Amino acid sequence: MTTVNVMRQQYRELTEVERLQVQEVKQAGLAFWQLCDRLAPPQGNRELDLAKIRMEEAVMWAVKHLTG
Repeated sequence: MTTVNVMRQQYRELTEVERLQVQEVKQAGLAFWQLCDRLAPPQGNRELDLAKIRMEEAVMWAVKHLTG
């Protein structure tokens, strides 16, 4: 059985390809987040706020996948 240390003590160096992929994911997430922000009325909107939160989570999980 393989043991995975979820509390990583040392971070590994990313390859250039991984760095570019992380940057691409973050830029795509930011573009979608900003679009939702522009669509929201001045007083805010619960659905769009939730969409922005989920986008932040999606970016986090995608980056975690790439850097794991």
